Amino acid sequence: MGLCHGKPAVPQSQSSPSSTPAPKKEEEKPEEAEERIKEEERPVPPAVAEEKNSKPWMSPFFPFYSPSPAHSLFSKKSPAAATGGGSATATPKKFFRRPFPPPSPAKHIRAVLARRHGSVKPNETAIPEEDGEAGRAVAGLDKNFGFEKGFTSKYEIGEEIGRGHFGYTCCARSKKGELKGQQVAVKVIPKAKMTTAIAIEDVRREVKILRSLTGHTNLVQFYDSYEDNENVYIIMELCEGGELLDKILSRGGKYSEDDAKAVMVQILNVVAFCHLQGVVHRDLKPENFLFTSKDENSQLKAIDFGLSDFVKPDERLNDIVGSAYYVAPEVLHRSYSTEADVWSIGVIAYILLCGSRPFWARTESGIFRAVLKADPCFSEPPWPSLSPEAKDFVRRLLSKDPRRRMTAAQALSHPWIRNYNDIKPPLDILIFRLIKAYMRSSSLRKAALRALSKTLTVDELFYLKGQFALLEPNKNGCITLENIKMALMKNATDAMKESRVQDLLVSLSALQYRRMDFDEFCAATLSVHQLEGLDRWEQHARCAYELFEKDGNRAIVIEELASELGLSPSVPVHAVLHDWIRHTDGKLSFLGFVKLLHGVSSRPLAKAR
Repeated sequence: MGLCHGKPAVPQSQSSPSSTPAPKKEEEKPEEAEERIKEEERPVPPAVAEEKNSKPWMSPFFPFYSPSPAHSLFSKKSPAAATGGGSATATPKKFFRRPFPPPSPAKHIRAVLARRHGSVKPNETAIPEEDGEAGRAVAGLDKNFGFEKGFTSKYEIGEEIGRGHFGYTCCARSKKGELKGQQVAVKVIPKAKMTTAIAIEDVRREVKILRSLTGHTNLVQFYDSYEDNENVYIIMELCEGGELLDKILSRGGKYSEDDAKAVMVQILNVVAFCHLQGVVHRDLKPENFLFTSKDENSQLKAIDFGLSDFVKPDERLNDIVGSAYYVAPEVLHRSYSTEADVWSIGVIAYILLCGSRPFWARTESGIFRAVLKADPCFSEPPWPSLSPEAKDFVRRLLSKDPRRRMTAAQALSHPWIRNYNDIKPPLDILIFRLIKAYMRSSSLRKAALRALSKTLTVDELFYLKGQFALLEPNKNGCITLENIKMALMKNATDAMKESRVQDLLVSLSALQYRRMDFDEFCAATLSVHQLEGLDRWEQHARCAYELFEKDGNRAIVIEELASELGLSPSVPVHAVLHDWIRHTDGKLSFLGFVKLLHGVSSRPLAKAR
């Protein structure tokens, strides 16, 4: 249940001939589809203009991910609308060009939404039901949410400014109360559309997230929620400046580096805030960021938390949701967390800087294959003329391995963006996860991490210094569990309680009886996986190993190493660990040192692609 912010479909009398529905075709075999996608010159039939006349299409390569009923956002805009939307009229192309590019990449997964909302017809293909009886349409569903009553007595509904598949958005004026006389946006969700328990839970969770995420300037403000027998009403701040997508198009498809920084700072700030609270958005794209007004320096607001969810520490989500051009590889693999949002931000950054999409194809299956296997191009104009820092920034957001990807807070400390308007990166949830892993590590691994931390560059230390300062160390320059607890409480919203982020404090209880100085903090909070993704990783590792040889390396018995690493007695430790130790003196080898930095399941030393 995303925020309904698309415009009403253009009346049939005004639509172009290209909006005529294409004739239905028999479903292709995978090998036939593969051959068709490879042949670039073959014309593609026009998209179906009206969703009600279309049949859900299932990718032969990814049957769980199919197009959305959501309207395109690349058709020409009505000036009266505060948010965008329209009907698809052509096949998506790679570049953003004037006057207006073809249909939007913002295509949610139809099959998933159909299952969630019980709208799959008997003769249509559906993805396997994984939620049992909860996902099926059942009679007598309880559609009482416990929201306030009397919406019509408090608000006067105005014109419709957006329409989606499961609801619509209107302007409204408050008639009484604190908001009296103020214009607001009202998202109206008909209860008749809620035909499954999952659909009802989607609405309940969307309101819960909007209500609990408060206090950030780049987040759309939630006012209240109402219901009656027919509808649910979600009252929010009215943003009249239009979508970020509109602004991109008005600039001919791309931004200057400085202007792109201004946008990225706002997006990264609000996403880092959400991630600290334990909320993953799951549908970040230019259409879901609105300007509060039409002023040139208007503030940007994140909207549409209909696909968002709470994510607990160390939890992985597996719902296939999002928008095709912005979906992260790990989402397609059904195992992801907050890092998936950062990938989407990387796609937005790529579009802002060069005006084209990093992963493009004529079909959804082609898009997914590109997301999983292709590398974004940095050799075509304008990339050669852009700064090396800008390219490195985008590359590190678009790392296919989510463990190597920067977090939103880390991205705000990147050399390309950190000096823009004296920004102050927010607290990063990642540091608490890393400290947790460090506290549970063996003494041998801690020594290896301390050696690696001594090889960090000034740029890499910049982020860690900022995070350490946010924990407000004592006069002796140390932190304890109390510092971490106070930092979390200082930044907490109700969402943090719902996502149980504070459970991390239990896992850090060992810090209650000891102090951690900045040197140990660096060892605890550096990300080995992220360093491994850098071109200079091997240099880092070699230098760290030399330091480890001098200070921490010693003769090791394999059984001792197995015990420190927590290997089960049933594991054939000699087969697993024989190449970790030098046969000449029984000390840890370089390969063993690198593996120790990760743990037993680490991969071989390799440079990032």
